[in-house]
Amino acid sequence: MKLRIAILSFWHVHARGYAKQLADRSDCTIVAIWDESAERGLRMSEQLNVPFVEDLQAVLANPEVDAVVVNAPSSMHPEVIIAAAEAGKHIFTEKVLALNSADANRIVATVQREGVKLLVSLPRLGDQRTLYAKSILDQGLLGQVTFIRMRLAHDGALPREGAPDGWLPPHFWDQTESGGGALIDLGCHPMIMLHHFLGMPESVTARFGYVTGRKVEDNAVVTLQYPNGAMAVVEAGFASRHCPALVEIYGTEGCLLMGNQVEIRSSLLPTEPLSGWIRPDKLPPNMPTPIEQWVDYVRCDKTPAITIEQGLVLTQLMEAAYISAAEKRSVEIASSAQ
Repeated sequence: MKLRIAILSFWHVHARGYAKQLADRSDCTIVAIWDESAERGLRMSEQLNVPFVEDLQAVLANPEVDAVVVNAPSSMHPEVIIAAAEAGKHIFTEKVLALNSADANRIVATVQREGVKLLVSLPRLGDQRTLYAKSILDQGLLGQVTFIRMRLAHDGALPREGAPDGWLPPHFWDQTESGGGALIDLGCHPMIMLHHFLGMPESVTARFGYVTGRKVEDNAVVTLQYPNGAMAVVEAGFASRHCPALVEIYGTEGCLLMGNQVEIRSSLLPTEPLSGWIRPDKLPPNMPTPIEQWVDYVRCDKTPAITIEQGLVLTQLMEAAYISAAEKRSVEIASSAQ
């Protein structure tokens, strides 16, 4: 039997991609569309040939809907996700889970109480380069990690032909809806990767830049301090052309660099027949995409690689970063969820 899914909003830029992934699967069918913007919802309804339902509660009350994909504004996640969970619908959601820890905890408590399955879209955790880096760290081939730097940026805020204000939709600059700019959107990926690699930091310090004059940041730098003395830096931006994703991991015994190439050098690796910098011949295969993991989780009870705890952690890290930037101070992680 096919999994019957309602798409809840096309606010996020990834919504169309999720709809396509689901439409391409033989075990899923999209049965309804709801959107907080009726105009956008009707437009997508026509494009996908799927009924548009203006009333969210009517969608959630429909017994012909098994599950929902939430692409609504981040500020609406608590309202929409909790309503879906209380209606017994399984939930896939674009990151972040919520804009603060209190709301994220309410979401998770409701999901667990109602017994529905929730997954947050964190695709970088299943990327082959992330998997390779985690295996290197787990083997201890870099020694004790001392410093990590990650940069993820694109040109979504910069003008291009046909898009004088950039290719990101205008509502991405509405802080009330989005909760922030480059950090809360792109920065989510390196922030959760750092947690995957090093665990929870003890403090977070963030500073933002506004080179294109928007009300939310188009550049962000976050420094994270760890209990063992290690440090990490996350850089995220909407105003950089031709910028590759960069990961640098430094340790007491070696270094791993991941950009256009993957290179490792370690005193713990055999010197023969290779020496110096080594480019691995083969990386691990990519994991299934988050939405594929979710479908298998709902339909087959297959445990996903992305956990609900990671959704909570990401919200806590983002909350700490935005408090830090607003108040121009370092934020202890324990205090950010108060």
